[in-house]
Amino acid sequence: MRRTDKALAGIAAAGVAIGVAELVAVLTGARSAPLVAVGGVVVDTVPESVKELGVKLFYTHDKLALEIGTGILLALFAAAVGVLAGRRLWYGLAGVALFGAVGVAAALTRPGATWAYPLPSVVGALAGAGVLVALFREPVWNDDPGERRRFLGYAGGALALAAVAGVGGRWLAARRGVSAARAAVTLPQPASPAPALPAEADAHLPGLASFVTTAKDFYLIDTSLVVPQVDPQTWRLKIHGRVRKPLTLTYQQLLARPMIERYITLACVSNEVGGGLISNARWLGVPLADLLDEVEPDDGADQVIGRSVDGFTVGTPTAVLRDGRDAMLAVGMNGAPLPLRHGFPVRVVVPGLYGYVSATKWLAELELSTFGDFDAYWVRRGWAAQAPIKTQSRIDTPQNGANPARGTVMVAGVAWAQHRGVSTVEVRVDGGDWRKATLGAVPSIDTWRQWTYAWDATPGKHEIQVRATDNGGAVQPQGQAPPFPDGATGWHTIGVEVS
Repeated sequence: MRRTDKALAGIAAAGVAIGVAELVAVLTGARSAPLVAVGGVVVDTVPESVKELGVKLFYTHDKLALEIGTGILLALFAAAVGVLAGRRLWYGLAGVALFGAVGVAAALTRPGATWAYPLPSVVGALAGAGVLVALFREPVWNDDPGERRRFLGYAGGALALAAVAGVGGRWLAARRGVSAARAAVTLPQPASPAPALPAEADAHLPGLASFVTTAKDFYLIDTSLVVPQVDPQTWRLKIHGRVRKPLTLTYQQLLARPMIERYITLACVSNEVGGGLISNARWLGVPLADLLDEVEPDDGADQVIGRSVDGFTVGTPTAVLRDGRDAMLAVGMNGAPLPLRHGFPVRVVVPGLYGYVSATKWLAELELSTFGDFDAYWVRRGWAAQAPIKTQSRIDTPQNGANPARGTVMVAGVAWAQHRGVSTVEVRVDGGDWRKATLGAVPSIDTWRQWTYAWDATPGKHEIQVRATDNGGAVQPQGQAPPFPDGATGWHTIGVEVS
């Protein structure tokens, strides 16, 4: 048997193992599937510099890149298992057993793991071992072309079975999800509706980000490799810890409370200068301050820990949630129930803080604690414990490297300083004088702000820069700094060549 055939046998066995595991995970939960469980361990343990590189290279597709990368490494391992099995079958079976053991160990580390979490890895490994034994049966060891064609047919059939099982498992998992339950939700009317948007809020220029971001285009950054499926009928929110009156709420009880509706811009701390990890939406939810007043936190409880159903944690200053800003437990986004990938049924929205210290998706628990007693997920990895959003501005059009025609060129973008507001945006060309841009209207200080500047463009290469000033008079800093540990700084700069 050729070495490539042995490697193919190993890959076929591993493929069947993964595919069967995906089918079993339909019953035990998507996070128990080996690829997802192992990927989750990688996300939790990989060095921070590697995570930042992943976001920089793959942007919001970093988790997909992780799954693909894991699959490639698994294929290489499986090929080696096949080659070893060609020497001694039990070598290959030991490799399959190791694969199953890694899946079991990873699944058991997942938050909320049950006794059933190891089952996909165990059943998948048994199926893979069966395929390996079948492909290395005695007749295929001779060099007869007919025997080899039969072997290749069996291996190809095993790979086809693996693909059907894997895709079918993901499809069945989606069918068993909570999309229907979400579609059945009727959101209440807000007791305090969002202010009407001024006509001047959106300039409607090609290439300029819309004032309101659709749910489809809203940026996505989280640590969950699969979207948690949370049934609103069984969802419970527990508010406890250093409080005098612990509280547990059902989804219907939350919906029955007075709601506020606000336009609020959210931003990720990983956003580079000029980046797109920022979006604006209209949120509907219950004021967090009211709930905190109801549970009566202890005087020393300076941190509210938000826990997601997948175990992710966020730590938010208690004082910020009670200082009058429109922090909320959001149930709606742009007039509809929260999309599944944006935290359905309930998430936290806090104006003015980066998401990693405020925006818990798929919320299950709020615990009153202290910053001295607990470090949340990203704080343990070196990020700042408290992270107000920094003043930033971005050029959306023209794009870097564009070739506009001479004459009037509309330079436009967005600026933000959530919960402080933007008072001025200035543009300069080729290091010349700063010129004030025209600002769009905004409904509050908690949203980004569009700006436009009519530039009389002359032929040649030019450099365009932008900076913003907040309502307190603080100018956006020029010094370039990376996102780590508390947000990027610097002036967004682009180059164009006018024809």
